[in-house]
Amino acid sequence: MSGAVTVFLSRLHTRDRIPELMDDPAIDPTEHRRALAGLVRLNRFSNSVGVLWPAIANLSGRLKRTVRVLDVATGSGDVPRKLLARAERASVSIEVAGCDVSPTAIEEASRHPSAARFFVHDALRDPLPNGFDVVTCSLFLHHLSEDDAITLLANMKSAAGALVLVNDLLRSRFNYCAVWAACRVLTGSRVVWFDGPASVRSAFTPAEALALAERAGLVGATARSKFPSRFLLSWSRE
Repeated sequence: MSGAVTVFLSRLHTRDRIPELMDDPAIDPTEHRRALAGLVRLNRFSNSVGVLWPAIANLSGRLKRTVRVLDVATGSGDVPRKLLARAERASVSIEVAGCDVSPTAIEEASRHPSAARFFVHDALRDPLPNGFDVVTCSLFLHHLSEDDAITLLANMKSAAGALVLVNDLLRSRFNYCAVWAACRVLTGSRVVWFDGPASVRSAFTPAEALALAERAGLVGATARSKFPSRFLLSWSRE
């Protein structure tokens, strides 16, 4: 490893927010769809749904009724679809909706047969709709400035009747190398090749995410590392 790379990796102890290609409103729709497909494979590889599912299943056991879930910044909707599949296998009753600011993402999500409902919504500018027990987001928090992250978390809290779950990348040298390699093995999207490692540089540590949650009013939240490269921020209204 070159000295320059060693110096670069050593700097991951501080957050370095990098604008990502997929956040560009002018991104070519074809490239956007290719990147979304790549993210589906990365979510599958990193067990994104497995990070969220235990808390949702536990809440179902406590409520003894259908659990209503909203997935924010849903992308192509792979998390809602896989949550529904996991619930069906476990004989757990859930209803899932997903929202995203990108019409291209919602169009892509709606192309796949699913009982999930998808709609365009800007979770930073407008309040999230009520009527949900659980509000989740995956791989979105690291895209945001600290102020926007606090706004998102506060909006999620306001909309969640019981539980907020934030599944995101954990910033570390190991995760930077792992994500760099996984992006090149699992997808041919050059957008993902750039955005994946940039995401780790932009990511929060669990301690940093907890500090944001406290500022957003999610008092008592927890944040735990999840193998291979994630953390789960969880807050319960009880």
